[in-house]
Amino acid sequence: MADVTLKQVRKNFGALEVIKGIDLVVEKGEFCVFVGPSGCGKSTLLRMIAGLEDVSSGTIEIAGSDVTHAEPSKRGIAMVFQSYALYPHLTVGENIGFGLSLARTPKAEIERRVKEVAAVLQLESLLERKPKALSGGQRQRVAIGRAIIRDPHVFLFDEPLSNLDAALRAQMRIELTDLHRKLGNTMIYVTHDQVEAMTMADKIVVLNGGRIEQVGAPMDLYERPGTPFVAGFIGSPKMNLFEGEVAKAMGCATYGIRPEHLLLSPDEGMWTGTVRHVERLGADTFVHLEVPALGLLVARTAGDRSFQPGETVMASPMPDKAFLYGTA
Repeated sequence: MADVTLKQVRKNFGALEVIKGIDLVVEKGEFCVFVGPSGCGKSTLLRMIAGLEDVSSGTIEIAGSDVTHAEPSKRGIAMVFQSYALYPHLTVGENIGFGLSLARTPKAEIERRVKEVAAVLQLESLLERKPKALSGGQRQRVAIGRAIIRDPHVFLFDEPLSNLDAALRAQMRIELTDLHRKLGNTMIYVTHDQVEAMTMADKIVVLNGGRIEQVGAPMDLYERPGTPFVAGFIGSPKMNLFEGEVAKAMGCATYGIRPEHLLLSPDEGMWTGTVRHVERLGADTFVHLEVPALGLLVARTAGDRSFQPGETVMASPMPDKAFLYGTA
């Protein structure tokens, strides 16, 4: 059953059209991630769903109701922003229960629900603290708790982890995924980080220039990217993409091969290159090759393999792993 439906949704800022006719269905209980580069329209689209941006044309439905022109408070949504937006003078418990206090919910009911939410988010021992005494990850959990307590149809997350360091981001990805599993609510999440998208989503919506490039499950997009843009955006490191003579020789307009689908050898292969840079990441090593026929080629190989800048290396694509886009 659809929980959020967008039908030909458009957004103009004066003469500039930034959202260009989006059709999308988010099913009930899905964790849907909007991903794309800066300026692709993902945050604008999320704010339109939330009612924080007007819709120029098209319709937005939430839980079967047309909310295109409804106030944010009437949409059954709760939003978590990049900035935590906590009240510094209130305790954690008061911040979580603030919306219920505004709605004049009885005090005993507020206390009961705050304790329930705090238990879900492992904040029970922090309820009397002020935000300044919390870590970044704890503050983000409080902001999420403030959203949970409203029991919305849909949670909307606008790059909520971008202010955290790498280790905390990894931890919070797991916590948010666990939270989705516990609550079962529909969640729509915006990020520019395709690793977040791949590791958290049931469904990924890849946006580019105000349009949807492709929608699918994470591994579907990885294994079957429909366009060179998606091929280059999903996967880390990104896919090697080449046009010109090498693509023409392969009978296409754009030739793609993922770094993990390249075989490196000292003395045999399709392309000969010079090692320009080596990134050692423990289990993996990324080798950047200057190949005269191609330009820069990145290969992913085992972490225990040794390469040195200036070394000559030969590279070959694994059989049946290349992507061919368009006609030569």
